[in-house]
Formats: sequence, C-alpha cells, structure tokens
Amino acid sequence: MKIEMVEGIRTLQLDMIATLALAAVLLMLGYFIRDKVKLLDRLCIPAPVIGGLLFSLIVWVFRLTDLLVINMDITLQLPFMLTFFTCVGFGGSFKLLKSGGRLLIVFLVSCWILAIIQNVVGVSLASALGLNPVLGVMAGTVSLVGGHGNAAAFGPVAESLGVEGATTVAVASATFGLIAGSLIGGPIGNWLIKKNKLEIKTDDTVEGKQEIKKERVIEKDDFTVKSFLSHLTLIFVFMFGGIVISDLVAMLGIKNFALPNYVGAMFLAIIFRNINDKTNMFEMNFKEVNIIMEVGLSFFLTMATMTLKIWELADLAAPLLILLFVQLIIVILFSIFVVFRMLGKSYDSAVMTGGYAGWGLGISATAVVCMSAICEKYDLKSTKAFLIVPLCGAVFVDIVAVPIIIFFITKFA
Repeated sequence: MKIEMVEGIRTLQLDMIATLALAAVLLMLGYFIRDKVKLLDRLCIPAPVIGGLLFSLIVWVFRLTDLLVINMDITLQLPFMLTFFTCVGFGGSFKLLKSGGRLLIVFLVSCWILAIIQNVVGVSLASALGLNPVLGVMAGTVSLVGGHGNAAAFGPVAESLGVEGATTVAVASATFGLIAGSLIGGPIGNWLIKKNKLEIKTDDTVEGKQEIKKERVIEKDDFTVKSFLSHLTLIFVFMFGGIVISDLVAMLGIKNFALPNYVGAMFLAIIFRNINDKTNMFEMNFKEVNIIMEVGLSFFLTMATMTLKIWELADLAAPLLILLFVQLIIVILFSIFVVFRMLGKSYDSAVMTGGYAGWGLGISATAVVCMSAICEKYDLKSTKAFLIVPLCGAVFVDIVAVPIIIFFITKFA
C-alpha cells in the first residue's frame, strides 16, 4: 500500500492483501449495518452489497472533490467468484429435478422464457434510448435473472468487448432488482390467493418430501479438517477445469465471443454431482460446501461492489431507471397473468408465483424470503414450492440462461 501523486491528484494504491483486508472489513460492516437497520434485513439486502456500495460511494465523493483516488488490486476476486459458482453447481441434482414433476418443468420453462423477454426488452429499450444495446442485456437477464453474481461475472466480459460501464450498470441493476423483488414477491402471492379465493392446502408429493429429507441428511454438523480439505480440493480442481474450458473456447478464435471461467466450472460440478449420486464414489457433506460457497460469494460480491465506478452511471441514470422500471412492470404482469395460470391456480401456484416474481428481479434467496412470508401468513408451508423454486432459480436456469446471455452480448457487442 502506498500513496503517490498521479497527474496532480493524491492516489492511494492498495495491493492484493490490503484490498482483501478492506473487503473483509467492509463485509463485517455490511453485516453490522444490516443488523441495526431492520428494513435492510427485511428486504434481504446482502451484507456484501451494503458494505461494498457504501465504500464505492465514498470513493466517488473523493473522486468528485479531487481529494483522493483509490486504486485496488482485485486479483483475488476471480478465485472467489469461481469458488461460489462451482459450489452452486454441486446443487444441480437431477434426482431433485425429477421429483418436482410437471410443475418443476413448467416453472423452469417460464424462467427461461423470462430470460429471453428481459434481454429482448433490454436491447430494444437501450437502443431506443441511445445506449449501447449490450447495456440493455446488463440491465436485463444478466442482473435481474442472474443477480449480483452474474452481474459481476459478465460485466468484465462485456467490457473486454468494448462496452464501457457494463459492470457498473449490471451490478447497479442487480441491486435495484434485489430491492424491488423483495418488495413485490410476497404481495403478489398474497393478492393471488385472496383474489382467486384459493383453498389453503398443498399438493406436496411424498417423493418430493423424501428427496428434500435425503438432501438434508447429508448436511452433517460434525466435519473434520480432512473432510473439509477434500471438498476444497475438489472445488479447486473444477475451478481449474473451468479456466481450461474457457481458454480452449478462446483458442477457437470466435469473433466477439468469450466464455466466463465460472460457466465451465459450474457445469463440471453439475456433471460430477449427478455421477456421484449414482456411484457414491465421494461422500459429500453439503454443509461444508455451503460454508465454502458463502465465503466465496461474500468476498466476491464485496470486491465487486466496493470497486464500482459509480461516476460512469452519471450519464446513464435516467435511461437506466426507465429500463429497469419497464422490466419491473413486465415481471409483475408476466407473473400474474402467465406464470400463475401455467402453474395451475392453486395455493402452491400462488406461493411459487410470489417466489417467481421475487426471483425474476432478485435472486433465489429473494424468492425464498417472499415465499416464506406468504406461507407464514397462511400458516402452511408449500414443500413443493420450496423444492422447485430454489432448485430452478439457483442452478437449472443457467443451463439455458447463460447461453442466452452470451448470445445477446456477442451479437450486439
């Protein structure tokens, strides 16, 4: 860490370790603020986003006043990102997918349809508002269906293709989506139940309950250092495999095409999970996987948000807000008039629709929070909803959503 004068402005250079230490402090600060401000907790705003966004605002003020410029070494952001997405891949069990039945397929297809709609709307509106069409993708599927994880992952990919401000737009849009999704999901599900005078009962299958029970059994509380390190080793191997796949794709020399490293890592983990489900060659402890995933996600998101170049949004503020509010309206209408009907207009369907609206703008955690609020009000949990929505939203959506995102980025870059 050192301070030097660059073009007459005092500049603070943070090395890799200093940046990591700062990220850790901001992460803890985010948790502290969220615990004190209950509204942030109720809206399920991630602690990394709170701490990182606060710091990026401070950096912006310093820059506006020419007081100080802060440069950070984010070398460790990539391994944290790869760690998170690899762990997400381990959740992609086709046994769980099968146990969801017809509703799971319907829900999954509706997710894929929304991914296409958001990109088409984003590209069209961005072009009409005089923005780079790729910024419409960043404020579409990348950030809304994808959340902060995909926003921070695909932003640099778009910027490498010459789209300035892509990461900032994507992460800012993801933050908007988190807040909006948290606010609309519960009310939508509740309104559907009341308007349609739905009978408060579930249609949970025995098979679905058994699969969830099996999944929880292997989340062991007592794990050893050796077991933890064996899981970490497996994750590192798939992280490296993802980088190799990305490099091989790059060697093909396809114009305006770049495959994020995390995509290959995630799909390798999905393949391994399903082979392992059949062979039991490796005893997986999903509590350990979840701990590693949370660490990776927390530091990845903190670094992504604390390095936001907010000043790049100055010229995009009004057009971006217009674009995001249109996306919000589309998710609300699509959830109520299409998804709810496709799912069968039952109590389970209303709960899932509320989760769908929360997920369509936020992340899987947002969907779960929205569904929990609905089920708590009516004192009846929909096991089917809590099986299908997180499974689709966190894993299987990416099977189609990622190729859709890559197609739109490379087509309009």
